[in-house]
Amino acid sequence: MTTKIFLIRHAEAEGNLFRVAHGQYDSAIMPRGYRQLACLRQRFQDQRLDAVYGSDLTRTHITASALYAPRGLPFRPMPQLREICLGQWEQMTWGEIQRQDRRMYINFNKRPDLWRVQGAETFAQVRDRTVASIRRIAADHPGGTVAAASHGAALRTLLGTLQGLSLEEIGSTGHGDNTAVSLLEVTGEDIRVVFRDDASHLPEGLSTFSRQSWHKDDQATEPGLWFRTIREDAAGREAQALLDEEPAGRVAMELEPEALRIAAYEIVPALRGQRYGAQLLGQAVQLARARGRERVVLTCGRALAGYFAQFGFQETARREDEADMALDIRLLIREIPEL
Repeated sequence: MTTKIFLIRHAEAEGNLFRVAHGQYDSAIMPRGYRQLACLRQRFQDQRLDAVYGSDLTRTHITASALYAPRGLPFRPMPQLREICLGQWEQMTWGEIQRQDRRMYINFNKRPDLWRVQGAETFAQVRDRTVASIRRIAADHPGGTVAAASHGAALRTLLGTLQGLSLEEIGSTGHGDNTAVSLLEVTGEDIRVVFRDDASHLPEGLSTFSRQSWHKDDQATEPGLWFRTIREDAAGREAQALLDEEPAGRVAMELEPEALRIAAYEIVPALRGQRYGAQLLGQAVQLARARGRERVVLTCGRALAGYFAQFGFQETARREDEADMALDIRLLIREIPEL
């Protein structure tokens, strides 16, 4: 009796867009991610599913809702499907990680067998818990068809292992885009990877990978910003953005009673249009969360309103030359259907 298990990487979340390391940090799905989920839901519209699992983190729960909600199925959280715990890397920008320890950054993608970070799991631990989770799911649904939402590094480790690769060999395999789908067939003790990392349901304009270069690089590196704090106190924070050691921009954030205000948001002219602005926005969203603010607000020229709208900001007031914009962080974590 064969059980089919569809594995799905979560939709685009904060870490993917802001280029911040989020392992078990509970980040939210971003606006493009919800459009990816509409495509995922359509892909599976005629597919019978007997159960839908996912890691217990918000970004996988919401991803799974595209499959379980239309079918009236319950969501089955499974912590063993979580992303790798990144220890002291959690919430650091990938640019800062490359700057501090380039060799260990490269190991993360290319030599997972050698990757070690204080407070983190090892890839061997991720391998063991994810393989065990698949065997448990298959045992609970003999002959059934199941979907399970998980995470990029966890799925890469799991799929490579099921294809007979060592951790060292997994470092030479590919990566799955956000909402990429893989299929397993489990018959007794045998687990076969039918296909993996298929994101053909996404048009190019919705692909996260189409906007990133790290997954194409021999060492999985990418130009990434890091931030030097200029000021941080009870009133807010100002940080200089740097690319390598060269100034790339700055972001100043001020705390208001019920919101965090972006008072300055600048990218140097030579770097505009290269998607670095999202990394500045990520600093604001993370500080708002840390300081207990539910909204991020700013005032910009009306010509820039559309730019901020792509990140989920909504226009709250309009004047002749300016627009007030607000991002409600709670709306990034949209309502999950009743379990």
